[in-house]
Amino acid sequence: MTAPQPAPLSGLRVLDLATLFAGPMAATLLGDFGAEVVKVEHPRKPDPSRGHGPSKDGIGLWWKMLGRNKRTITLDLSRPGGRTTLLRLAATADVIVENFRPGTLEKWDLGWPELSAVNPRLVLARVTGFGQFGPYAHRPGFGTLAEAMSGFAAITGEPDAPPTLPPFGLADAIAGLTTAYAVMTALAARDRTGEGQVVDMALIEPILAALGPQPLWYDQLGHVQPRTGNRSPNNAPRGVYRTADGTWVAVSTSAQSVAERVMRLVGRPDLIDEPWFATGADRAAHADVLDEAVGSWIAARPRADVLAAFEKAEAAAAPIYDVRDVLADPQYQALDTVTTVDDPELGPLRMQNVLFRLSATPGAIRWAGRPHGADTDEVLTGLGLTETDLKELRAEGVV
Repeated sequence: MTAPQPAPLSGLRVLDLATLFAGPMAATLLGDFGAEVVKVEHPRKPDPSRGHGPSKDGIGLWWKMLGRNKRTITLDLSRPGGRTTLLRLAATADVIVENFRPGTLEKWDLGWPELSAVNPRLVLARVTGFGQFGPYAHRPGFGTLAEAMSGFAAITGEPDAPPTLPPFGLADAIAGLTTAYAVMTALAARDRTGEGQVVDMALIEPILAALGPQPLWYDQLGHVQPRTGNRSPNNAPRGVYRTADGTWVAVSTSAQSVAERVMRLVGRPDLIDEPWFATGADRAAHADVLDEAVGSWIAARPRADVLAAFEKAEAAAAPIYDVRDVLADPQYQALDTVTTVDDPELGPLRMQNVLFRLSATPGAIRWAGRPHGADTDEVLTGLGLTETDLKELRAEGVV
């Protein structure tokens, strides 16, 4: 039997100095595929994600996911002993992820000149609201502000309703994914040059990229995308429709052939012959007619029958799920999208699995988020610090 290959990022060491949520998520994604991630938290002010959202037995559940595959240590970087210890850690690391306001690391004499001096191969990922320079660089930045300033909120919601913010950390999640990609790009460059570099990640930018060609449309046509609710300006019928048993389904007709199948299914093949039915944009201009045809057909049938009929017709529809439906869905179960992790504090936990599957070197969740500072002694003694050193750091309030 062939011995299992090591995880693809095995041997990579990441220091996670970041909090809430993009930076830590990037470090989590690296840890999921084998990187050794050391989470560095303030000894008296843990990562606020430990207290975000519901908790069980006083233990924050969000942290259990965000902190998975990370060893946790405490270190006050603003104190001399903390600075010295971080530089020792940096000398052994491949990547540092941080999200302090620009100038904070420099104030502690832990900026890029100092970090790269102890480790020229280091990649420093700096995640902030607005980037490292520009008129807004020193403003406090959160995902909500990025969702507002990117144009996301402006196009989200019903046409006659206010702009709508997402009820979860959308901009942070997109920036976390992008930061992990940026780090891997910088590491690939290091393989060729032998030198590390700085990644400057602003929360306002990845979400803007995810919104598509809006700047291009405006630049060339003066077009500003309006709020259209669940409708699309590019195709119809498209939206959510209520079924006879009080549930909801989503229908998409991005392909012309699918749009035609849907109209045949709902008993309105006559609409296919309309001149305006030939393009998605023209169909969108007649969404009222198409929504009435599709919506009335769906409203007369229970969800199971609707979905079965759409599948038989090779048309695109899906149920509107909440988390209970996600956990019960057979496709998600087959993919092990939500997996079970054994945790010494809370017992078996169900959380999202690693983000993608690799056939030869898969990722894995080795453990859920650990208690604050659980690995401080082990990590720091691994650097060569003695018990006496640790006592002195504790006396100084550094750990």
